Amino acid sequence: MQHMRPPRVPASEGSVRPIRAMVVDDSSIIRNLVTRWLNEAPGIIVVSSQRNGAGALRDLEASRPDVVVLDVEMPEMDGITALPKLLEMRPDLAVIMASGLTKRNADISLRSLELGARDYVPKPEGTGDDGGVAEFQRELIEKIRLYAPEQQANPVHPAPPVPAIALKTPGSATYQLRPFNKVRPRVLAIGSSTGGPQALYRLLESVKDEIREVPVLVTQHMPPNFTVILANHLGKVTGCPALEGTHGEVLKAGTIYVAPGGKHMLVETKGGQPAIAISDAPPVNFCKPAVDPMFESVTGVYGGSVLGVVLTGMGRDGADGALAIANAGGNVLAQDEASSVVWGMPGATARAGACAGVLALEEMGATIARILRGQMR
Repeated sequence: MQHMRPPRVPASEGSVRPIRAMVVDDSSIIRNLVTRWLNEAPGIIVVSSQRNGAGALRDLEASRPDVVVLDVEMPEMDGITALPKLLEMRPDLAVIMASGLTKRNADISLRSLELGARDYVPKPEGTGDDGGVAEFQRELIEKIRLYAPEQQANPVHPAPPVPAIALKTPGSATYQLRPFNKVRPRVLAIGSSTGGPQALYRLLESVKDEIREVPVLVTQHMPPNFTVILANHLGKVTGCPALEGTHGEVLKAGTIYVAPGGKHMLVETKGGQPAIAISDAPPVNFCKPAVDPMFESVTGVYGGSVLGVVLTGMGRDGADGALAIANAGGNVLAQDEASSVVWGMPGATARAGACAGVLALEEMGATIARILRGQMR
């Protein structure tokens, strides 16, 4: 279909222009399914449905979408080929990649972020009525609203801060900061979600020399296959060994361990040494892997010699674990609201009173470097 007449928007919803979406997928089943979901979602209309990237390019000016849901693998012109062409025509366009769960598609999805895509959503293997499809639908709609321009209907905003007797900082947040522990950390543990891959690349590249002195643990909310590709990308940008954590592996300084998709990554003591423990326990904060179990287990092994970092992400995963780190005497840093894609996780961590610093991503690397060198005053 080259161009679609948008469904009629009820008068009650007409006060704000709905988000205009284009769906690009070679599967007519997926196109029709996603189109139905989006048209049924308040504040979103599908204005174009295309079977490949070439069709998307031809219809871009006529349909004027705010957001494009772009499949990775398609005939004639695939998503990774179409992406830079779409952004050349419309630099402000929000493109969300939709891909299968194979390692190849995971690699393409993460590479697309470097080419200007705002995010990705993994597609379930089937279209049956199961949890995978429901999760795909929920995440897709959530991210379309998140990345649409703010003047559109139903933009996603961080939850309002909880008032407290605290330090006032620029922006909308109010929270209390803890004093820095001057003890040099023996481990760096990082949690992230929405917008996390880009933030992780930038942050770890900026401290690639300092992290050679400590093991680095990363829990990013991702499905299987995506996490091994994330580890590969982190290895490339830092020059450090980076891999999915495996059960029983003794932690080594200068190595980045990424929690495998669909499992929790913990730390335990093995023969007197800190080691990875992989857990198939139920989701925590609706997430698996989850940040809280990693933070809490790291604290149990390292005590106050932990530097915890919470980056951009929806929800509040990491806040309770960060509080455990802080209460044990460790340091916690959270990404600030202005530089976060979503200030859910870092905002919850700040409001919990766990942080020694709430910093812009550009400032965080220098602070982490000083902490790891033992140079905090």
